[in-house]
Amino acid sequence: MADAAHYAEWLDKLCREHGIDREYWDIWGRRHEVPEETLLAILRSLGLRTDTHEALAASAQEREQARAARPLDPVAVLSVHDAAPSVELRAPAGSRAALALYLENGGARRWEAEIGDATRRVPLPAPLPLGYHDLEAVVSLPDGAKRRGAQRVIVTPDRAWLPEKFENGGRAAGLAISLYGVRSARNWGVGDFTDLASIVEWAASELGTGFVALNPLHAIANRQPFNTSPYLPLSVFHRNFLYLDIEAVEDLLLCPAARRMVASPKFQAKLASLRAAEFVEYEEVARLKRGVLKLLFRRFWREEWLKGTERARQFQHWMAEEGQLLDDFAVFCAMDEAFHLRRRDVWVWPQWEEAYRDPESPAVRRFAREHFRHVLFFKYAQWQIHLQLERVQRLARRLGMPIGLYHDLALATDRCGEDLWAYRRFFVEGCRVGSPPDDFALDGQDWSFPPPNAEAHREDGYRLFAETVRRNARHGGALRIDHVMRLWRLFWIPDGMPPAAGTYVNDRWEDLVRVLALESVRGRFLVVGEDLGTVPSGCREAMERFGMLSYRLFYFEKGPDGLPRRVHEYPRMALVSSTTHDLPTLAGFWAGRDIEVRRQTGMLRGDQAYERQKRERMEDKRRMIEALVRDGFLPAEFPRDAAEWSELTGELHNAVIGYLMMTPAMLMLLNQEDLTKETEQQNVPGTTWEYPNWRRKMLYSVEELRTSARARDFERMMRAWMERSGRL
Repeated sequence: MADAAHYAEWLDKLCREHGIDREYWDIWGRRHEVPEETLLAILRSLGLRTDTHEALAASAQEREQARAARPLDPVAVLSVHDAAPSVELRAPAGSRAALALYLENGGARRWEAEIGDATRRVPLPAPLPLGYHDLEAVVSLPDGAKRRGAQRVIVTPDRAWLPEKFENGGRAAGLAISLYGVRSARNWGVGDFTDLASIVEWAASELGTGFVALNPLHAIANRQPFNTSPYLPLSVFHRNFLYLDIEAVEDLLLCPAARRMVASPKFQAKLASLRAAEFVEYEEVARLKRGVLKLLFRRFWREEWLKGTERARQFQHWMAEEGQLLDDFAVFCAMDEAFHLRRRDVWVWPQWEEAYRDPESPAVRRFAREHFRHVLFFKYAQWQIHLQLERVQRLARRLGMPIGLYHDLALATDRCGEDLWAYRRFFVEGCRVGSPPDDFALDGQDWSFPPPNAEAHREDGYRLFAETVRRNARHGGALRIDHVMRLWRLFWIPDGMPPAAGTYVNDRWEDLVRVLALESVRGRFLVVGEDLGTVPSGCREAMERFGMLSYRLFYFEKGPDGLPRRVHEYPRMALVSSTTHDLPTLAGFWAGRDIEVRRQTGMLRGDQAYERQKRERMEDKRRMIEALVRDGFLPAEFPRDAAEWSELTGELHNAVIGYLMMTPAMLMLLNQEDLTKETEQQNVPGTTWEYPNWRRKMLYSVEELRTSARARDFERMMRAWMERSGRL
């Protein structure tokens, strides 16, 4: 099979087995045949030898032989509604198998099976309960030899969870905020969990919303301008201590030293400066909060931990539940801080001494022992985040919100972050994730983070994937999956090649979606899949089948005539929204602020591109007006020359909000900037220092939302549509 005559057939077989697309179609309907160089580079990144035809064939055959020698695959994902559940068992005819299924609840079921000529599947005892179970098999071969195998059996629901209100036809609306940008008279220059509680109270009582949507709260480096994106986390499993309200930590009341520091005129002047700053100053806020938090931890260590108090026992119990993921994160953070203090030019773990780059090394274990207290501090910070966020979600549910907090799970991960340090085998080396050429990026996009290793996740029984979902949905009633197409496929770009040379690599989407549904049912949170961009065939149909909400934007949903689609044409199983953090706000769209920003930052290639985008924007606005008149949200006599205006008038603003509210979509989400008609967007993709990404603060403070006459006008407008649409 390794000779040249069979090589193409052999390469095609390997690409199919590993989900590598040999061709794909772009958004313009053009077919792209993937170069052989790209295919070989991706196969090489997956561990195959590709230097010669013979080496490739030999390494593939070795993998096949290794799989054939295992009686069971590492994991089987089944439906709880399977009437006759079964799994594949690899053994020659005439073999006998002794099987034991150890249930998650502690029960066990044992039986024997004979392997006949016609089947290699063995039935499992039905019915099987939802959950993560373990199957063991001892196969007695015809020649008397024995083989042993183990498999994780995951039994899942066929649909994700939905609150009863929505199962029965109800609808709701929510407000999206960028928590870091929330202003208040009492925070430390960045929005915190006490601010969030205030917004939840206001949104529930004054707007009548069913949820408050948040940016990802992932732990990040908090360094400007490159490490402030909530969508490029150090770790997806842990959260950013910047959102802690330090003054709400119990130990502050019991720590005179910390209270004196915070009350000092110098400290208060610094806080006032950070509150008054136009943008969030991540590094300064982080420095202040970290310093006081360390004083609070020192008090906790002396007065609680060493004395074995009830609080210390609660902390120990929480840490035990968090397990190895928390241990790894805290050790990483402690080393990161310690090594940077030793050498100020050391910023990321690839710069560490070799012995510390391996989380399993003796050097790392020794560091963890010798710096136990330092490591414990980072666990303490995560514990305080857990306590404060838990309180906010409890408040939201007590106020009657059917969802409460709506969390967001980022797609990317920082190449120099903790996840890559601790869980490297779950990522593929030698490739990056990106996107093919499209209208937004004519040369394609390189997102500069490694793709997930599907085989490693499968060998792990999807444990790490389940933890990713579980931990991000915690203390919330909804989880948004950023770029949900990741469950189906991602666009891989081999190192050293441009984006246009990449191709799609497919994943086992049904396994992943089923695990997501199981976590959703257990955690009682609904799932929203952000399906913007190039969506694989069948993806949206599968999302609907599994009870996941599609993500629909006002800007993108258009009918055959080019106008925004009719309001009743939106699907019910969807979240409809005005915009996202990466797109212009409604007021910014009408003013063309995004076009001006792209021009100022050099993203537009010459005056012709600038003038073309202005003309296209004028046409887009004209079509919006036509659609809003057509569907009755603007009067028939509304002036069509409003497309030439640069201001989103009150009448236009009211019409767009009404249009979104009146769609059949289960959820409607309004960005805070679109409620208050702000013109500047949170992020301009493709920029770093050229634009203050992820740093913009709210126009109105938490206090002003209740006192400003203009803010109250916006509130009354939204609430009126809430009542009229039945979303209140």
